[in-house]
Amino acid sequence: MTTYLNQHVLVLNRLWQAVNVCTVRRALTLLFQGHAQAVMDAPDGSFQTFSFREWHDLSQQHPHPESIHTISFRIRVPRVILLLVYDRLPKKEVKFTRHNIFERDKNTCQYCGHACDRKDLNLDHVTPRDRGGPTSWENIVCSCIGCNTRKANRTPQEAGLHLIRKPKRPKWRPFVQINFSLHQHDSWKHFVDLAYWNVELGEDAQ
Repeated sequence: MTTYLNQHVLVLNRLWQAVNVCTVRRALTLLFQGHAQAVMDAPDGSFQTFSFREWHDLSQQHPHPESIHTISFRIRVPRVILLLVYDRLPKKEVKFTRHNIFERDKNTCQYCGHACDRKDLNLDHVTPRDRGGPTSWENIVCSCIGCNTRKANRTPQEAGLHLIRKPKRPKWRPFVQINFSLHQHDSWKHFVDLAYWNVELGEDAQ
């Protein structure tokens, strides 16, 4: 039973958009509290939803091998649930890491515009740290070794350099793009495919 409780369940918002992944334990709690319904595909290719009571009754009438047994009853493991009140796509901030700075700047020196191997790039503080420049999305850029050496401990203006674009925090990305790397149950396919094609991408997507 413990194994099932820790497995993954796809979470849909009220508009039937895939927005998250939770554990079976959490999904059953949401069902029991009336915050969500279980989703199951119907024979005609559509999808049916079930309240906790309806899901409980279905589990008794049509026993399924993927079920959790309690002292008084058994209940089928839900693989997809539909939230009843949530209609937004939750957002998750892009982490401020070396890798993500390279991704934002497309491995391109932000002073001369040349694309380089990552081993030939440095991270540069636009406003030097000893001038009060913070280590933040808005003050860190990729720079090639040549430009980095030329700039040294100066501002771009002092070094005669110009940024090809103003550094900024990347747009927030949909939570689903992060979690869909998980092992997916077959019943997720319809909703995951829709999310892949319809979710809004960041402005740096080509």
